[in-house]
Amino acid sequence: MLFLWKRLSFAVLAAAGFAGSGYAQRALSWEEIRNRFEAANPTLRAGQIGIDESRAQEITAYLRPNPGFTLLTDGTQIARYKGVWQPFAGTLLSTSLSYLHERQHKRELRLESAQKATGIAISGQADLERTLIFVLRMAFVQTLQEKAILDLAKENLSYYDHVLGVNRERYKAGAIAQVDLDRLELQRVQYESDLQIAEESLETAKIVLLMLLNDRTPVEQFDVTGPFDFSRQIPPLEDIRHEAIDARPDLRAALQSIERAKTDHQLAIANGSTDPTLSAWYTYNPSFNNPFAHQTLGVSINIPLRISDRNQGEKKHTELDIDRTEKLMEATRARVFSDVDSAYATVHSAVILLQPYKDRYLRQASRVRETIAFSYEHGAASLLDFLNAEANYRSVQVNYLNLVASYLNAASQLNLAVGREVVQ
Repeated sequence: MLFLWKRLSFAVLAAAGFAGSGYAQRALSWEEIRNRFEAANPTLRAGQIGIDESRAQEITAYLRPNPGFTLLTDGTQIARYKGVWQPFAGTLLSTSLSYLHERQHKRELRLESAQKATGIAISGQADLERTLIFVLRMAFVQTLQEKAILDLAKENLSYYDHVLGVNRERYKAGAIAQVDLDRLELQRVQYESDLQIAEESLETAKIVLLMLLNDRTPVEQFDVTGPFDFSRQIPPLEDIRHEAIDARPDLRAALQSIERAKTDHQLAIANGSTDPTLSAWYTYNPSFNNPFAHQTLGVSINIPLRISDRNQGEKKHTELDIDRTEKLMEATRARVFSDVDSAYATVHSAVILLQPYKDRYLRQASRVRETIAFSYEHGAASLLDFLNAEANYRSVQVNYLNLVASYLNAASQLNLAVGREVVQ
């Protein structure tokens, strides 16, 4: 019974190990990569802490002034009266409580300024995420591109090995010379080199992606998947411009900076006003001859006379800051349009270049390779014709994959310029 239980436990653990290994090697989609990035990237997490720090400043901004408490004793004498010690007989005791009263809604304006600073911090975090997502998308596309190039290198090597096997049989039958077979076998080095370079490039791309994810998964257990293709349909430029105006977080932060500058100007005006200090006290003085003056109450109000300092400098500074932030907002708006127009032109150019490849060049290159290979095997084409057809096929395929990667990167650039995904 014990032996059966050990075997069952081993089987369960082995099944769990295989399941975990299979999960680790499952290819991740773009949505899964992005979710992991948003959850684990240390730069994004540090930015979120910055937002929490800004919210903590709101608490400080809305605090009331602390009241003041004073305890005063004076006139204590060590004396003997009629043979009896009375050490505290003449002690004066006075307690007072004071409070600074802030006028013209200073606390509310401080809180409003701090809240708008938090809004700017949130927009800044969104802008940071926008930029980092673009970097992540570039790394993701690079990995897909290297995977496609690796598959092409394997397919080319497999096809060439098939052709090489056919020509070895032809050599045995005396249909081709030894020098032709040697040239064919030497050409295989190029395809082996392509395969090795593709494997190394794919590993490097995965390492970059894992670094952005802050992931320690072994490279051989990490993989991604997703469509590596282009779309002929692009939204109109005017629609994309409108979406960029609504979505760009840096433009939103610029607009929020204007509103905060206006609030800070109002706060500077409020800080130029006079804040009175209200005080009340209680006094006990047994040394007064007047029996009704032994215990007294009093109140006072202290009003600073702001003759020279009325916060003039800060008022002028905040007034100028409104104009400065408005100019910066206009510059940001111009940059948004420039980014969108530039990225849109790049995407449109990539689509124009890709369409003939998709419609004609890929099929033509494959058809030419098959035809020349068949002709060479039957003696109707030269070795040079065959090698040229192979090189042309490889060049067309690699160019197409590079153009698709360029399109996807341009689409990512357009999404970055807009602030949200408008082209998949």
